[in-house]
Amino acid sequence: MPLARIDLIKGKSAEYRHTIGEVIYEAMLSTLNVPKDDRFQIITEHGDSDFVADPTYLGIHRTRDTVIIQITLNQGRTLEVKKAFYKAVADGLHARLGLRREDVFINLVEVPKENWSFGNGEAQYA
Repeated sequence: MPLARIDLIKGKSAEYRHTIGEVIYEAMLSTLNVPKDDRFQIITEHGDSDFVADPTYLGIHRTRDTVIIQITLNQGRTLEVKKAFYKAVADGLHARLGLRREDVFINLVEVPKENWSFGNGEAQYA
């Protein structure tokens, strides 16, 4: 049931963007215990003036390659599970794309199960 919104600076190849989505999906399967085939992702590129990621917030040095990942998902996962997810995504993007771990920004938005409709105007998980 997660919905992933992935934002990055324009100029990366379609393969690069696809790989980001793959890494996130694989991390959701392995750490967040999401159902197989539950893959909903929106990948958006932005021009320089439309993408702001502070380059030094919290002492983390970010580059223009920063990727912002926001995932809306059902509430209830433990802190340990969330940390494992963050690590799996950062490590996976580093291993497969050479993306610096410092350039992986992740935000989880937790919602009750009844806040989803996957089609037909129905609340499938309510």
